[in-house]
Amino acid sequence: MAPFRPTTTPRVLAGAVALPLLALVAPAWGRPSAAPPTPTAGEPATHCASAGTLHGADGAYAEVGLCADSGGLRLTVSAPASCGRVGSRTAYSCRSTGTWTARHAGTTLAGTLPGPAEYAGPGTYDVTGSVHIRSDPAGVDLRGTVRASLALTAPRAQATHAVTADRTTLHRGTTTTVTYTVRRDSEDGDGSARFGLIGEEGTGVRLSTADGRCVNPLVGRYPATTRLPHALDCALTTLQPGRPEKVTVRVFVGPACSTVVSKLGYWMPDGQALYTGSMQPGPELTCVS
Repeated sequence: MAPFRPTTTPRVLAGAVALPLLALVAPAWGRPSAAPPTPTAGEPATHCASAGTLHGADGAYAEVGLCADSGGLRLTVSAPASCGRVGSRTAYSCRSTGTWTARHAGTTLAGTLPGPAEYAGPGTYDVTGSVHIRSDPAGVDLRGTVRASLALTAPRAQATHAVTADRTTLHRGTTTTVTYTVRRDSEDGDGSARFGLIGEEGTGVRLSTADGRCVNPLVGRYPATTRLPHALDCALTTLQPGRPEKVTVRVFVGPACSTVVSKLGYWMPDGQALYTGSMQPGPELTCVS
């Protein structure tokens, strides 16, 4: 399998290992292409750069890149890698996991690999990845830190939906009533959205509502009737600009504290295109004693 190749000029920053094996495993990184046209707002764009090489016992190595998918409201960072052993002409694609941080214009973003955070707009992002690289065919299992600088050009899209809550604090041993307000502010799209909430499993937190648009999710194989008491799934179908929807939820917290997170998923229909939706985080309820 062909090794990872960056789409921007390869660069190794301070703290990353140099790339002495490029001539062996990736003899043709290629010259950087001409600068791409500036994307329009909401149009995804991917930028990648070489981030370093990790070395292990018996000649094992992992050549790692850092990539960022920008555009829309989210920035998603991944760490593609190719693995092998010194002396072998075969390079394998590897599985990359771990965490990442990115600094941009005084702001620090963070997430898992691969994973998203809120996009802060165009500019230079100094990205650091704490990576775990594995490949069974190559016999590689390496951990380390890699770094790269990525220049992102996609404008930050304006939010089309928003979720707010009338309170964000829960108390141990009490039931709290929380009213969420879900808005669609854009004339584009339609009135359909899925609003979900989930507490921490095993803490005894229970979510309930009298709203007929919401259910505790059903789990298990038919004809099982088990539902998750710590989660709610709401189907909203009449969201319109200037006419928000409200969902009122009762949250019971027992002796063990639990946070409750929320998320809104929606489509912005574009014919039969499959990837015109978005997932947007909502308010997080925190628990205090």
